[in-house]
Amino acid sequence: MKKVILNLAVTLDGFIEGPNGEIDWCIMDDDMDFGGFMKSIDTIFYGRVSYDAWGNFQPDASTIPAEREMWEGIHSKKKFVFSHQHRQDDKATFIHSDIAGKVAEIKLQGGKDIWLYGGASLIKTFINEGLIDIYKVSVHPVVLGTGKPLFEDLKERINLQLTATDVFRSGVVQLTYEPAK
Repeated sequence: MKKVILNLAVTLDGFIEGPNGEIDWCIMDDDMDFGGFMKSIDTIFYGRVSYDAWGNFQPDASTIPAEREMWEGIHSKKKFVFSHQHRQDDKATFIHSDIAGKVAEIKLQGGKDIWLYGGASLIKTFINEGLIDIYKVSVHPVVLGTGKPLFEDLKERINLQLTATDVFRSGVVQLTYEPAK
């Protein structure tokens, strides 16, 4: 069965973006093996705002080849957008209701795992509904002081078990957790 993987960057003080939505602090090193992660998934879950911003993003001509390749890999995946909007889109399937039921259906389809891309509202819903199988949190060596927190308005405590720790030359530390059994 597919697993839902929350794989995202967070600042040392727990923010997933700055107060104005900035993510310019996010580091991408080749030793992080983002390409390996992309090969492990075949599906991406987006919230509508994140999808509108990044779901069809096309880098410009000055973008380095490695980043262009990254975006090609992202755009090759099956995309689901969780939104209250009823919208048709040739590149994504929009889901309007019964999030837990639809996620269970998609997980049973077989294939590779699912990247819960976000945004913040969708991540919060998935956390509160217990729909995340793996938390991959890459802690970046920056403190913003304010912004959008990763864990906000939790319904209850979430006990997690650490399954892996990776330290990259940039100082980013990736912590991988699964919900405690």
